[in-house]
Amino acid sequence: MDSKRLGYLFTLLAIVIFSLQDAISKHLGSTYPPVFIAMLRFWAFGAFAIALGMRSPGGLKAAAATKRLPLQILRGVLLAAQIVVVITAFSTVGLAHSQAILASGPIFVALLSMPLLGERVGWRRWLAIGVGLGGVLIIVKPGSDGFDLSVLLPLVGALSFAVYVITTRLVSRDDAASTSFFYTGVAGAAAISLVGPFFWTNLALADWLWMALLCVTGISSHYFLIRAYDLLDASAVQPLTYFQVVLAAVIGSTVFGETLSLNMVVGSAIVMGAGIFTIWRESVVARRRAAENAGANEKGK
Repeated sequence: MDSKRLGYLFTLLAIVIFSLQDAISKHLGSTYPPVFIAMLRFWAFGAFAIALGMRSPGGLKAAAATKRLPLQILRGVLLAAQIVVVITAFSTVGLAHSQAILASGPIFVALLSMPLLGERVGWRRWLAIGVGLGGVLIIVKPGSDGFDLSVLLPLVGALSFAVYVITTRLVSRDDAASTSFFYTGVAGAAAISLVGPFFWTNLALADWLWMALLCVTGISSHYFLIRAYDLLDASAVQPLTYFQVVLAAVIGSTVFGETLSLNMVVGSAIVMGAGIFTIWRESVVARRRAAENAGANEKGK
Protein backbone atom coordinates (compact mmCIF):
# COMPACT_ATOMS: atom_id res chain seq x y z
CA MET A 1 0.00 0.00 0.00
CA ASP A 2 1.45 3.39 -1.02
CA SER A 3 1.90 6.17 1.52
CA LYS A 4 -1.09 8.21 0.31
CA ARG A 5 -3.55 5.34 0.65
CA LEU A 6 -2.05 4.45 4.02
CA GLY A 7 -2.51 8.05 5.11
CA TYR A 8 -6.21 7.95 4.20
CA LEU A 9 -6.57 4.62 6.02
CA PHE A 10 -5.02 6.12 9.16
CA THR A 11 -7.36 9.12 8.87
CA LEU A 12 -10.47 6.95 8.63
CA LEU A 13 -9.29 4.78 11.53
CA ALA A 14 -8.75 7.90 13.65
CA ILE A 15 -12.23 9.24 12.80
CA VAL A 16 -13.97 5.96 13.62
CA ILE A 17 -12.07 5.61 16.90
CA PHE A 18 -12.77 9.25 17.81
CA SER A 19 -16.47 8.54 17.29
CA LEU A 20 -16.31 5.49 19.57
CA GLN A 21 -14.42 7.61 22.11
CA ASP A 22 -17.18 10.24 22.04
CA ALA A 23 -19.85 7.58 22.55
CA ILE A 24 -18.01 6.16 25.57
CA SER A 25 -17.50 9.69 26.93
CA LYS A 26 -21.26 10.31 26.68
CA HIS A 27 -21.99 7.00 28.42
CA LEU A 28 -19.62 7.70 31.31
CA GLY A 29 -20.33 11.46 31.45
CA SER A 30 -24.00 10.76 31.99
CA THR A 31 -23.19 8.95 35.26
CA TYR A 32 -19.94 10.45 36.56
CA PRO A 33 -18.56 14.02 36.75
CA PRO A 34 -17.14 15.04 33.35
CA VAL A 35 -14.09 16.60 35.07
CA PHE A 36 -13.28 13.24 36.66
CA ILE A 37 -13.69 11.38 33.35
CA ALA A 38 -11.53 13.95 31.54
CA MET A 39 -8.83 13.71 34.21
CA LEU A 40 -8.47 9.94 33.86
CA ARG A 41 -8.45 10.31 30.11
CA PHE A 42 -5.74 12.98 30.27
CA TRP A 43 -3.61 10.86 32.60
CA ALA A 44 -3.50 8.21 29.88
CA PHE A 45 -2.91 10.87 27.22
CA GLY A 46 -0.09 12.45 29.25
CA ALA A 47 1.57 9.06 29.78
CA PHE A 48 1.36 8.41 26.04
CA ALA A 49 2.90 11.83 25.27
CA ILE A 50 5.77 11.15 27.67
CA ALA A 51 6.34 7.69 26.14
CA LEU A 52 6.47 9.19 22.64
CA GLY A 53 8.83 11.89 23.88
CA MET A 54 11.20 9.31 25.37
CA ARG A 55 11.31 7.46 22.05
CA SER A 56 11.90 10.58 19.96
CA PRO A 57 15.40 11.73 18.90
CA GLY A 58 16.98 13.49 21.87
CA GLY A 59 14.51 11.99 24.34
CA LEU A 60 12.38 13.95 26.79
CA LYS A 61 14.83 16.84 26.92
CA ALA A 62 14.36 17.49 23.21
CA ALA A 63 10.60 16.94 23.35
CA ALA A 64 10.24 19.46 26.19
CA ALA A 65 12.50 22.10 24.61
CA THR A 66 10.27 25.03 23.67
CA LYS A 67 10.61 28.71 22.88
CA ARG A 68 6.95 29.38 23.71
CA LEU A 69 6.46 27.80 27.15
CA PRO A 70 3.51 29.99 28.32
CA LEU A 71 1.62 29.37 25.08
CA GLN A 72 2.36 25.63 25.19
CA ILE A 73 0.99 25.42 28.73
CA LEU A 74 -2.04 27.49 27.69
CA ARG A 75 -2.73 25.03 24.87
CA GLY A 76 -2.79 22.10 27.28
CA VAL A 77 -5.09 23.94 29.69
CA LEU A 78 -7.41 24.98 26.85
CA LEU A 79 -7.76 21.44 25.52
CA ALA A 80 -8.36 19.98 28.99
CA ALA A 81 -11.10 22.53 29.66
CA GLN A 82 -12.58 21.99 26.19
CA ILE A 83 -12.83 18.24 26.73
CA VAL A 84 -14.70 18.78 30.01
CA VAL A 85 -17.16 21.09 28.23
CA VAL A 86 -17.61 18.63 25.35
CA ILE A 87 -18.24 15.62 27.62
CA THR A 88 -20.81 17.71 29.50
CA ALA A 89 -22.42 18.67 26.18
CA PHE A 90 -22.61 15.04 25.06
CA SER A 91 -24.56 14.08 28.16
CA THR A 92 -26.86 17.14 28.24
CA VAL A 93 -27.33 18.26 24.63
CA GLY A 94 -26.76 14.92 22.92
CA LEU A 95 -23.97 13.36 20.88
CA ALA A 96 -25.34 14.11 17.41
CA HIS A 97 -26.49 17.66 18.23
CA SER A 98 -23.20 18.52 19.92
CA GLN A 99 -21.05 17.22 17.06
CA ALA A 100 -23.16 19.17 14.57
CA ILE A 101 -22.30 22.38 16.42
CA LEU A 102 -18.67 21.37 17.07
CA ALA A 103 -18.27 20.99 13.30
CA SER A 104 -18.23 24.80 13.15
CA GLY A 105 -14.70 24.78 14.58
CA PRO A 106 -12.89 25.61 11.28
CA ILE A 107 -15.31 28.51 10.74
CA PHE A 108 -14.33 30.03 14.10
CA VAL A 109 -10.65 29.34 13.38
CA ALA A 110 -10.89 31.37 10.16
CA LEU A 111 -12.74 34.13 12.00
CA LEU A 112 -10.21 34.33 14.86
CA SER A 113 -7.16 34.05 12.62
CA MET A 114 -7.60 37.69 11.62
CA PRO A 115 -7.28 39.41 15.03
CA LEU A 116 -5.05 36.77 16.67
CA LEU A 117 -2.73 35.76 13.80
CA GLY A 118 -2.96 38.88 11.66
CA GLU A 119 -4.05 36.85 8.63
CA ARG A 120 -5.93 38.43 5.75
CA VAL A 121 -9.22 36.82 4.77
CA GLY A 122 -10.59 37.36 1.27
CA TRP A 123 -14.21 37.71 0.25
CA ARG A 124 -14.56 33.98 -0.50
CA ARG A 125 -13.66 32.95 3.03
CA TRP A 126 -15.75 35.80 4.45
CA LEU A 127 -18.70 34.39 2.51
CA ALA A 128 -17.96 30.87 3.80
CA ILE A 129 -17.73 32.18 7.37
CA GLY A 130 -21.07 33.95 7.02
CA VAL A 131 -22.74 30.87 5.52
CA GLY A 132 -21.22 28.62 8.19
CA LEU A 133 -22.42 30.85 11.01
CA GLY A 134 -25.83 30.84 9.39
CA GLY A 135 -25.74 27.05 9.52
CA VAL A 136 -24.93 27.19 13.22
CA LEU A 137 -27.94 29.46 13.78
CA ILE A 138 -30.14 26.95 11.98
CA ILE A 139 -28.87 24.14 14.24
CA VAL A 140 -29.49 26.09 17.47
CA LYS A 141 -32.81 27.53 16.23
CA PRO A 142 -35.22 27.81 19.17
CA GLY A 143 -38.11 25.38 19.16
CA SER A 144 -41.69 26.08 20.07
CA ASP A 145 -40.79 25.76 23.75
CA GLY A 146 -38.14 28.49 23.58
CA PHE A 147 -34.36 28.64 23.33
CA ASP A 148 -32.44 25.84 25.04
CA LEU A 149 -29.43 27.41 26.79
CA SER A 150 -27.69 24.03 26.94
CA VAL A 151 -26.75 24.36 23.25
CA LEU A 152 -24.29 27.05 24.36
CA LEU A 153 -22.10 24.24 25.75
CA PRO A 154 -21.03 22.82 22.35
CA LEU A 155 -20.72 26.39 21.05
CA VAL A 156 -18.27 27.16 23.87
CA GLY A 157 -16.52 23.90 23.03
CA ALA A 158 -16.19 24.89 19.36
CA LEU A 159 -14.90 28.37 20.24
CA SER A 160 -12.39 27.10 22.82
CA PHE A 161 -11.09 24.49 20.38
CA ALA A 162 -10.70 27.23 17.76
CA VAL A 163 -8.56 29.22 20.21
CA TYR A 164 -6.57 26.02 20.87
CA VAL A 165 -5.94 25.66 17.12
CA ILE A 166 -4.89 29.31 16.85
CA THR A 167 -2.40 28.95 19.71
CA THR A 168 -1.12 25.75 18.08
CA ARG A 169 -0.43 27.69 14.89
CA LEU A 170 1.38 30.36 16.92
CA VAL A 171 3.69 27.90 18.67
CA SER A 172 4.32 26.02 15.40
CA ARG A 173 6.30 29.05 14.22
CA ASP A 174 9.02 28.15 16.73
CA ASP A 175 8.38 24.60 18.05
CA ALA A 176 8.20 21.20 16.36
CA ALA A 177 4.92 19.28 16.22
CA SER A 178 6.35 16.65 18.59
CA THR A 179 6.99 19.35 21.20
CA SER A 180 3.44 20.67 20.88
CA PHE A 181 2.03 17.16 21.25
CA PHE A 182 4.17 16.59 24.36
CA TYR A 183 2.90 19.75 26.07
CA THR A 184 -0.69 19.06 25.03
CA GLY A 185 -0.65 15.82 27.00
CA VAL A 186 1.58 16.78 29.91
CA ALA A 187 0.31 20.34 30.53
CA GLY A 188 -3.29 19.23 30.08
CA ALA A 189 -2.88 16.34 32.52
CA ALA A 190 -1.16 18.59 35.07
CA ALA A 191 -3.81 21.32 34.80
CA ILE A 192 -6.83 19.05 35.15
CA SER A 193 -5.16 17.20 38.04
CA LEU A 194 -5.47 20.40 40.06
CA VAL A 195 -9.26 20.15 39.86
CA GLY A 196 -10.19 16.57 39.02
CA PRO A 197 -9.37 14.90 42.38
CA PHE A 198 -12.08 17.02 44.05
CA PHE A 199 -14.60 15.21 41.81
CA TRP A 200 -13.20 11.73 42.43
CA THR A 201 -15.94 9.12 42.27
CA ASN A 202 -15.80 5.37 42.77
CA LEU A 203 -16.44 3.69 39.43
CA ALA A 204 -18.43 0.51 39.14
CA LEU A 205 -16.36 -2.47 37.99
CA ALA A 206 -17.99 -2.49 34.55
CA ASP A 207 -17.36 1.24 34.19
CA TRP A 208 -13.66 0.76 34.95
CA LEU A 209 -13.63 -1.40 31.81
CA TRP A 210 -15.35 1.39 29.88
CA MET A 211 -12.83 3.86 31.30
CA ALA A 212 -9.94 1.65 30.17
CA LEU A 213 -11.48 1.46 26.70
CA LEU A 214 -11.87 5.25 26.68
CA CYS A 215 -8.16 5.65 27.42
CA VAL A 216 -7.23 3.12 24.72
CA THR A 217 -9.39 4.85 22.12
CA GLY A 218 -7.99 8.25 23.15
CA ILE A 219 -4.39 7.09 22.68
CA SER A 220 -4.96 5.09 19.48
CA SER A 221 -7.04 7.80 17.79
CA HIS A 222 -4.34 10.42 18.37
CA TYR A 223 -1.66 7.97 17.22
CA PHE A 224 -3.44 7.24 13.92
CA LEU A 225 -4.11 10.96 13.39
CA ILE A 226 -0.41 11.73 13.90
CA ARG A 227 0.49 9.03 11.38
CA ALA A 228 -2.06 10.46 8.94
CA TYR A 229 -0.52 13.94 9.17
CA ASP A 230 2.91 12.37 8.59
CA LEU A 231 1.72 10.98 5.24
CA LEU A 232 -0.84 13.57 4.06
CA ASP A 233 -1.21 17.35 3.96
CA ALA A 234 -3.58 18.88 6.49
CA SER A 235 -5.81 20.02 3.60
CA ALA A 236 -6.37 16.34 2.73
CA VAL A 237 -6.96 15.16 6.31
CA GLN A 238 -9.18 17.89 7.74
CA PRO A 239 -12.16 17.63 5.32
CA LEU A 240 -12.42 13.91 6.07
CA THR A 241 -12.82 14.63 9.78
CA TYR A 242 -16.36 15.87 9.02
CA PHE A 243 -17.29 12.21 8.58
CA GLN A 244 -17.29 12.19 12.39
CA VAL A 245 -20.48 14.28 12.32
CA VAL A 246 -22.19 11.57 10.28
CA LEU A 247 -20.97 8.83 12.61
CA ALA A 248 -22.14 10.85 15.62
CA ALA A 249 -25.60 11.12 14.06
CA VAL A 250 -25.71 7.36 13.45
CA ILE A 251 -24.47 6.46 16.95
CA GLY A 252 -26.62 9.09 18.63
CA SER A 253 -29.82 7.95 16.94
CA THR A 254 -29.26 4.18 17.07
CA VAL A 255 -27.46 3.71 20.40
CA PHE A 256 -28.74 6.60 22.50
CA GLY A 257 -32.14 7.14 20.88
CA GLU A 258 -31.47 10.76 19.96
CA THR A 259 -33.78 12.54 17.53
CA LEU A 260 -32.34 14.11 14.39
CA SER A 261 -34.43 17.21 13.67
CA LEU A 262 -34.66 18.70 10.18
CA ASN A 263 -33.00 21.97 11.20
CA MET A 264 -30.08 20.02 12.71
CA VAL A 265 -29.55 17.98 9.51
CA VAL A 266 -29.83 21.02 7.23
CA GLY A 267 -27.66 23.19 9.49
CA SER A 268 -25.02 20.45 9.74
CA ALA A 269 -24.85 20.13 5.95
CA ILE A 270 -24.38 23.90 5.62
CA VAL A 271 -21.71 24.02 8.35
CA MET A 272 -19.79 21.08 6.87
CA GLY A 273 -19.93 22.54 3.37
CA ALA A 274 -18.71 25.95 4.56
CA GLY A 275 -16.02 24.33 6.71
CA ILE A 276 -14.68 22.18 3.88
CA PHE A 277 -14.59 25.21 1.56
CA THR A 278 -12.77 27.25 4.23
CA ILE A 279 -10.15 24.52 4.72
CA TRP A 280 -9.70 24.17 0.95
CA ARG A 281 -9.40 27.93 0.46
CA GLU A 282 -6.81 28.21 3.24
CA SER A 283 -4.69 25.52 1.53
CA VAL A 284 -4.94 27.39 -1.80
CA VAL A 285 -3.82 30.66 -0.19
CA ALA A 286 -0.99 28.90 1.66
CA ARG A 287 0.32 27.31 -1.57
CA ARG A 288 0.14 30.66 -3.35
CA ARG A 289 2.11 32.38 -0.58
CA ALA A 290 4.70 29.59 -0.61
CA ALA A 291 5.11 29.99 -4.39
CA GLU A 292 5.43 33.77 -4.04
CA ASN A 293 8.05 33.41 -1.29
CA ALA A 294 9.97 30.88 -3.36
CA GLY A 295 9.90 33.26 -6.33
CA ALA A 296 11.09 36.15 -4.17
CA ASN A 297 13.97 34.04 -2.86
CA GLU A 298 15.01 33.10 -6.40
CA LYS A 299 15.04 36.78 -7.41
CA GLY A 300 17.10 37.58 -4.30
CA LYS A 301 19.77 35.16 -5.45
